[in-house]
Amino acid sequence: MKLTRLSLAAIVVAGLTSSSFAADTLVDAFKNGKVTGELKAFYFDRDTGVDTASIGAGDASIFVTGVMLNYVTDSLMGFKFGATAQSSSAPFASEEAKQVFAKDMYGSGAVLSEAYVEYSFAKTTAKVGRQFISSPLVASSGSRVIKDSFEGATLINTDLPNTTIGFGYVDKWQARTNQGWAPKSTGMADFKQVGDGAYTLFAINKSVPGLMLSGAWATIQEFSVGEDLDLYRFEAKYDGKASNFTYNLGGQYFMTEYSGATKDADGYAFKAGVGVASIDAYVAYSKISNDGKVKYGLGYGADTLYTQSPIISDNYEPGTEAYAIDVAYKFNADAKIGVDYTQTEDPVRGDLSYSAVYGSYAFGGALKGLSVLVQYEKEGKDGNDEELRIKTSYKF
Repeated sequence: MKLTRLSLAAIVVAGLTSSSFAADTLVDAFKNGKVTGELKAFYFDRDTGVDTASIGAGDASIFVTGVMLNYVTDSLMGFKFGATAQSSSAPFASEEAKQVFAKDMYGSGAVLSEAYVEYSFAKTTAKVGRQFISSPLVASSGSRVIKDSFEGATLINTDLPNTTIGFGYVDKWQARTNQGWAPKSTGMADFKQVGDGAYTLFAINKSVPGLMLSGAWATIQEFSVGEDLDLYRFEAKYDGKASNFTYNLGGQYFMTEYSGATKDADGYAFKAGVGVASIDAYVAYSKISNDGKVKYGLGYGADTLYTQSPIISDNYEPGTEAYAIDVAYKFNADAKIGVDYTQTEDPVRGDLSYSAVYGSYAFGGALKGLSVLVQYEKEGKDGNDEELRIKTSYKF
């Protein structure tokens, strides 16, 4: 299916069913548009125990600043136009830092991450063009200075009570840097082809109070030479309250099917949490099958395995079994500190542990919109990686 065909289909269907308007003229639509943005300053210090700096390994630190600007017009006959530009600059990066952080942080320049036409009719929204996507198996992540984005089309419907049904087609993906996706070259993130295209379908239901059920499927055509990739994900989460405490339970199931010689794989995870006064805590467990590696999805925001540690761990490798515990204390709605401990048993990498501390603070008053997140994690047992992250951002 070509993106142009999807675009025309979405617009034609939208045009036939539109019934509510906001702006009266095109001039008003642009005049009444909304501008938002974010200023970012991130500092990462990474130590992987490797003497020579290479892609993703070595000892180095980097300071990166960035700007995100977003503009969305007012609605005109159900249509909106939106655009988001992102920039990244690391002027003091050493040659070692350029190598060590090539996959996720280093790459100075600017990119137009969103440029889309959106149409809303009844309880359906169609969006075509470059866009950030949030779905179970295709999702963007803002955990780095550059937020990954997609080029394609999405269709979201909420006609069924307490149910969201979505479809997406992705033609290209913009990673955090050019090292995030082939063909690889050190530098600013750019949009690159995703095989012969990727498709996803998902449904999220919240009919029962406190219970969330979701199911999703995605396929990437020609993910590698002569091989397609099919992904499945199911999740159930329940949030409840009893007397003076809250509790939650969750379960995940992932499955990856390869059309070629690569062995299929699956995995599952469970999570149980409780909150008492200002303290929230949870324990989690996950297990990946012995045959192959589970692919969590397309886009960094699709990585939601319950046992992933805040920074370092990768618990999707074949045969990996992981346990996690996290305890956080909220001083108020704007300030929080926490500790996280994850232990994994990996047939290839050995037994690993991850000890992390983190804290966040959102300013108020004259500094409203400014927030700081600090994370530190150290690998133990058979590993010795270590990383510190300080993220400061101002949203306006």
